[in-house]
Amino acid sequence: MTRRLLISYLALALLVLAGLEIPLGYLYARGELSQASQNVERDAAMLAEVAEEDIEEGRLDELPDVVGDYAERTGSHVVVTDRQGIVLADSAPAGRADVSLAAEADIARALRNRRTVTMTTDANGRDVLSATMPGASGTTVRGTLRLTYPLDQVDARVHRIWGALALTGACILAAVALVAVALARWITRPLRTLEAATTQLAEGRLTNPPDDTTGPPELRRLAASFTHTATRLQHLLKAQQAFASEASHQLKTPLTALRLRLENFEPYLDARAHGSLDEAIGEVERLGRMVQGLLALARLENTATTPEPVDLDTVLTDRVAIWEPLAAEQYVTLDITGLPAGQVWAIPGALEQIIDNLLANALRVSPPGTNITLHRIPGTELHIVDQGPGMSATDRERAFDRFWRSSDSHHDGTGLGLPIVRHLVDASGGTVTLHPGPGTGLAARIRLRPVAARSRAPRAGGEDFGSRRSISMGI
Repeated sequence: MTRRLLISYLALALLVLAGLEIPLGYLYARGELSQASQNVERDAAMLAEVAEEDIEEGRLDELPDVVGDYAERTGSHVVVTDRQGIVLADSAPAGRADVSLAAEADIARALRNRRTVTMTTDANGRDVLSATMPGASGTTVRGTLRLTYPLDQVDARVHRIWGALALTGACILAAVALVAVALARWITRPLRTLEAATTQLAEGRLTNPPDDTTGPPELRRLAASFTHTATRLQHLLKAQQAFASEASHQLKTPLTALRLRLENFEPYLDARAHGSLDEAIGEVERLGRMVQGLLALARLENTATTPEPVDLDTVLTDRVAIWEPLAAEQYVTLDITGLPAGQVWAIPGALEQIIDNLLANALRVSPPGTNITLHRIPGTELHIVDQGPGMSATDRERAFDRFWRSSDSHHDGTGLGLPIVRHLVDASGGTVTLHPGPGTGLAARIRLRPVAARSRAPRAGGEDFGSRRSISMGI
């Protein structure tokens, strides 16, 4: 932003200078040319009077001295003719007398008692001012005089003024640049500190609040308001995290005690009430899992981190090795298929939790003797396909809603597993969708971004999930 402000200030200054100096230089050049034209016309008229007097009185031998002296002083070229246009005197060293110029337009006009002032080009290609005057008394023309004045000196003066204007403009632009840099830095300093503070806040911390002591009043108020908001937000997040941490310990004890008390009732109840007691104990266990899921989901939503490269094949092999004993107890086989996927972007610990939750859901609905296939597709996708009852299209659309459970569900899930999966996948910059599997099964497709050469991780900000245990919650 500092660069853009500097460019805008310099562009405005350049526009103002151009609007002032270009007309000034143009007017000066026209003034110099007009002044030179007037001087040439005046001198030509005076010389023509002197030449006319000398011609009238017969002093023709004085004409070369008169025109030569003037030409030497001014650097001009003077030619005098008689009434027939024959050259009487020429100030040029190579000039010749007794040459007729009557055929030339300006001389012909002068012989008709008309003067001519024009700008033309001489034999050397130089711009010159030419004034041709009749040497006359009343209507009687006794001769003509042509005065040719080179514009070299006029051009030199015009070039000097243009150079002076350019130098002045450059000095003004340099001064404007110095002032503009200081002003732009003063204006953007709160914005730079605000940007740094915003980046820190996105990463879950705010160690350097934005500077609210310098800059325009509006930006100082904005920085102060941001600091107040960020401080309040951090306080609320810390309070919520503290609540989640404390509640996870405080709720475990009463739920465990309630379950033990219910189990202690079993010897004293009628056999017909045992079914209800088992249902009550199951609901207490489900309530415990739900509380753990809610607390885990709250921790996930209140924190985030920057995705890092994770080897999908290694994580997949490790998680399958851990889940295989439980799957064997249910007579379910876990198969890894497809080509190696390589590294993907994921927040630390997220990939393990994603696989754990999806495998837990798949095992919960898989009949004995079936397979759960974990198919890798370079690109990078992971498909977890079971051979359970599957879901309808309507159920698949709602499966990621919190606490949602299928109306025909026969398991004790909490409705938090898939929301946790979606949150972890989204935070890692990927997508997760549900599709019909082969037969009546369900296929969960997770697409994560592959780690390409020189690629950069997306910014997410926050806390490291790597130290947490995997969370497995049912649908």
